[in-house]
Amino acid sequence: MSAPSVSYSITVRLDLPAIPTAVSLLTTAVERAGGVVTAVDVSASGPDRLQVDLTCATGGESDARKVVDTLGEVEGVRIGRVSDRTFLAHLGGKIQIEPKMQIRHRDDLSLVYTPGVGRVSQQIAAHPEDASRLTIKRNTVAVVSDGSAILGLGNLGPLAALPVMEGKAALFKQFGGIDAFPLCLDTQDVDEIVRTVKAVAPVFAGINLEDISAPRCFEIEDRLRKELDIPVFHDDQHGTAIVALGALTNALKVVGKKLEDVRIVQAGAGAAGSAILRLLLAAGATDVVVADVGGIVHADRDNLDPSLEWVAEATNKRDLKGTLSEALVDADVFIGVSAPDLVSEDDVKSMAEGAIVFAMANPMPEIDPVIATRHAAVVATGRSDFANQINNVLAFPGVFRGLIDARSTRITDEMLIAAAHAVADVVTADELNATYIVPSVFHSDLHTTVAKAVQAVAERDAASLSSQDEHPNPIELEFKKD
Repeated sequence: MSAPSVSYSITVRLDLPAIPTAVSLLTTAVERAGGVVTAVDVSASGPDRLQVDLTCATGGESDARKVVDTLGEVEGVRIGRVSDRTFLAHLGGKIQIEPKMQIRHRDDLSLVYTPGVGRVSQQIAAHPEDASRLTIKRNTVAVVSDGSAILGLGNLGPLAALPVMEGKAALFKQFGGIDAFPLCLDTQDVDEIVRTVKAVAPVFAGINLEDISAPRCFEIEDRLRKELDIPVFHDDQHGTAIVALGALTNALKVVGKKLEDVRIVQAGAGAAGSAILRLLLAAGATDVVVADVGGIVHADRDNLDPSLEWVAEATNKRDLKGTLSEALVDADVFIGVSAPDLVSEDDVKSMAEGAIVFAMANPMPEIDPVIATRHAAVVATGRSDFANQINNVLAFPGVFRGLIDARSTRITDEMLIAAAHAVADVVTADELNATYIVPSVFHSDLHTTVAKAVQAVAERDAASLSSQDEHPNPIELEFKKD
């Protein structure tokens, strides 16, 4: 049986005898079936019987069925409705659109719609930049996916991508105060995706690309960045890179090493791996070796994929050849964004003293974190059930908040590095230790700290956009005095 998880939690409506031991009989049955009770609510009561809604976490669908069957075996218990809480949370979607102004009478209608709205349309036609303050463009991001690389599930298509993109939009709102809308496209053609995003771009202050498979995602992002005047951010790449660099910054503090001095071995050169590598190099890393299914990437490797040519040129200055295991000997840092069970306990044991292991493959990491901690000083994963979760949500709400507040038109490596350092800085010197190198996503200062860091760099990059208004603000009327 798998470990119980809220992702597979259920609520079971039960009818049972009104006896003093009723609740303990239920909780014992759930525990015997491998579940964990999280709530017991009496929803109705009579002289002789109770109606109870029992909520518990289970290890999966088959485990949930076992829990229900075991509850049904308790004497006098009748099973009613069984609800899957994850599906209940998604009923009707997770986001909605609401008006900011109530429309109560004709005056309101004249302000928000015709004839008043015509004046605003004329203003924007004459001064297109005003769309950023007079429409939802001011604070709205498109979350764009083609469903070709959904989480760790693969190519499931646009409809299956929709709940994931809705969730992303909810996180934008919750942590960044940003209105985000999911756009799941029924095409996986690069040209058509680029055309479609360009066509809808006038509505948005930024584009967040999500769950688009490599290598197409590289071309899509590159073309959109060149052809749009709003920031384009592929979270699977840059969000992961920001948090990985932030986590590594603090991990190196824990072990007393510097980025420019350490030997880094990375497994994986896909979307996330390429972005992490680029940001590490931009931040000052000097000794990085990358390995993939073909072993260590080097310029002389047979049949080197064209997408890896830049990796071969930018890394492996010691010209290592061979396997991932050979590369890990005496390495200070391992960063995995690849596949499960690639790294053995002996591999970690062969690393340098004070080793750092980021095993970020999801849901199964490159090495069991418990095993890695036997020899590594700091261990991080992409999972929420271990310490030091490297999760994109630590970055993207604050990054976009900063970009929007600066009215930025692009994203640079300097902004990404600033975001990474901001993530790291939220963890104070008094808090920092081997099991706490990144803050919680619920940390009160996290997203505002990231936003301010990105905004500062973006505003410097744009030479202080706040002073560029070249026409009167129609909201602030100037009255002449006699």
